[in-house]
Amino acid sequence: MPLRFARRLGLADAVTVANAAVGFLAVVAATVDVALAARLVLLAAVADGLDGVVARHRGSTPAGPYLDSLADVASFGVAPAALVAAVVRDGRSLATDPALVAAVVGAGALFVAAAVARLGLYTADEDGARETVGVPTTLAATVLAAAVIAGYTAPVPLVAATTAFALLMGSTVTYPDLHAQDALVMGVVQAAVILTPAGHMATSALPAWIGEGFAFALLFLASGYLVLGPRFYWGEGIQAPPELRR
Repeated sequence: MPLRFARRLGLADAVTVANAAVGFLAVVAATVDVALAARLVLLAAVADGLDGVVARHRGSTPAGPYLDSLADVASFGVAPAALVAAVVRDGRSLATDPALVAAVVGAGALFVAAAVARLGLYTADEDGARETVGVPTTLAATVLAAAVIAGYTAPVPLVAATTAFALLMGSTVTYPDLHAQDALVMGVVQAAVILTPAGHMATSALPAWIGEGFAFALLFLASGYLVLGPRFYWGEGIQAPPELRR
């Protein structure tokens, strides 16, 4: 029996749907290996960038923007929240620290709710624009995943960061889209973080520290854009909001 959507969706849509599937795998992986889950979140981020490239070169369908937001809910809303909850669960339990466990559950729920609201508004109001209001969900997920891989797994800072990202996703701070060359650099570093374990398995000549090194580099790049992007990244035909041009 032919699938109903097989003839209606394009190649870019297939990449987007794969992104959602990777998000689900990240949630499952978080229950057994948080580092693997974090790398799967980064893999979903690479797929998220790739579907845009494919859409520009092979065309898109009317369903594309809706599929993109739905996939992002799974990969950059639910998966990062599950990752942070799993990290905290590894070190604490409801019996020994009920307040912290309750806090991470609440922060995760708030993060998912904010991601859903932000992505819904983006699809309705901003699709096709070269800037976006509020912290992008992909950026928030990338920072959290890179932090876990780099070893920043202290429960309280992670819970605080998750809560802060949830609030920032609903803020009025405006971010310009990454320029193509910068998006490519970010994607290459993300791919390096993802592939490092395979490199270690393939050869012992690869230094043990290189995986965390790439994770630190990704954390530095993503955090730099997070903090400096709204004020200093405008250019190449993208104009800053009026309040930043005074």
